[in-house]
Amino acid sequence: MRRIIPFIIAASIVTACSSIDCPLNNVVMTKYVFGGNVDVFEDTLSVSIYRPELTDTLLLDHLTDAKDFLLPVSYHQSTDVLFFTFTGDGVTQTDTVTIEKTNTPHFESVDCGPAFFHTIDHVSWTNNAIDSIVITKAEVNHDTSKGHLLLYLKRYR
Repeated sequence: MRRIIPFIIAASIVTACSSIDCPLNNVVMTKYVFGGNVDVFEDTLSVSIYRPELTDTLLLDHLTDAKDFLLPVSYHQSTDVLFFTFTGDGVTQTDTVTIEKTNTPHFESVDCGPAFFHTIDHVSWTNNAIDSIVITKAEVNHDTSKGHLLLYLKRYR
C-alpha cells in the first residue's frame, strides 16, 4: 500500500495540469454579406486598406462568385479606411468605406498572444457602387458565423 501512494500522488499531479486552448490565429475578422438581390456576387471585388505609416495593403484580390467575405480588423486604430474596387461589365468603380470602432483588449491566458475585440460604432461610405451598409452585428470577435456588415450594391438593388 505504501508503494502505491507515491504513484497516486504523481498521477494526480500529472493529470491536474490543464491544456490551454489558445486560438491558432488571433486575427479578428469582420464578415461582410451581400444584401439585396444577390444570390451570388458575380462581379469582381478587390479590397485594400489605407495605412498612413506604410503603403496601402491589398486584403482581398479579385473576389467573385461569393455570397460573403471576411476582412481582418486593425488592432489599435480607432478607424479603418478601406477601398472597395468593383469591376463588372467593363466598368471599374471604387468606394471608400470608413469604419469607426472601439478596440477592447481580450485576455484569454498569459500563455496566449494578445487579442483585441472590437465594437463597430459607425460606418460611412462613398456612393459609387455601394448603395448602403448596415451594421447587423456590432461586436467583432472570433465568431464569424453571422455577418457583421450587410453590403447593398446599386447594381443589385
